[in-house]
Amino acid sequence: MTKTEKKNITSRAKRAGLSAGEYMRRAAAGFEPDADNEALEAMIEEMNAATDRAEQTLDAALESIDASNKRIAAMEAKAAKRHGVG
Repeated sequence: MTKTEKKNITSRAKRAGLSAGEYMRRAAAGFEPDADNEALEAMIEEMNAATDRAEQTLDAALESIDASNKRIAAMEAKAAKRHGVG
């Protein structure tokens, strides 16, 4: 443990009204790596699903924009022909 880590733990323990040892015991008692990993995995799965949905939405929007740009270009070309421009 570095001096900075020890200082941070001691400070947190003091704010909680605990000794550093009791603070560390309580922190260790609340640490459940399997539960933490399961929660993280669930969050990652949800993030991946949300990213997939966002990508699909963006792809659809880009396709719509491209189609709109083509329609606009065609209308502008038609208008230019009518007015003898270009």
